[in-house]
Amino acid sequence: MAPKSNLNTDWFFYERLAMDRGFQRICGVDEAGRGPLAGPVYAAAVVLPPECHIDGLNDSKKISEKKREMLFDVILEKATAYGIGYADAAEIDEFNILNATFLAMKRALQKIEPSPDWVMVDGNRMPPLSLPGETIVQGDGKSASIAAASILAKVSRDRILRELGRRYPEYGFEKHKGYGTKVHYAAIKRYGVLPEHRKSFLKNLSEK
Repeated sequence: MAPKSNLNTDWFFYERLAMDRGFQRICGVDEAGRGPLAGPVYAAAVVLPPECHIDGLNDSKKISEKKREMLFDVILEKATAYGIGYADAAEIDEFNILNATFLAMKRALQKIEPSPDWVMVDGNRMPPLSLPGETIVQGDGKSASIAAASILAKVSRDRILRELGRRYPEYGFEKHKGYGTKVHYAAIKRYGVLPEHRKSFLKNLSEK
């Protein structure tokens, strides 16, 4: 039986299950930014050494931005391998957000050398991969590898949105990170749609 997600989580439960089945290079995968109106969707893939302890590691949504930034560097230092990939707003509009997310995941995994032999993906939808693996619902709160991937993806995306905030200061990207807040919708109506906006997410803009 899988452990519950809490402070006493056995963070390497799923990794050990895979190792018991003979897999050695086990990779966690997660995404960030499926819901926003603007910016890319990011994904990260992380292979951690067995039982690698990273103090404070957790689902990226449950820790502060400052803590995520700190953990980002720790993960890069301790990971056996990692990859970060993204799909931009144009690709999201072309392929839809689910397929663009899968594309970002594949791009992240392509940076893992040598390739992992088992992939654990957060959620309940497996991207089309040539690698064996499994999905784990709320995996970013259950698996160290997926939690690490969630932090790399989230921090990478937030940094890009802060850059957009500097490029387009009137939109406030550094605050809302592209999500559909009242401030963001007001800025779109006042200043217009940017190339970084997901046009397919703005079809009902007149109703907002």
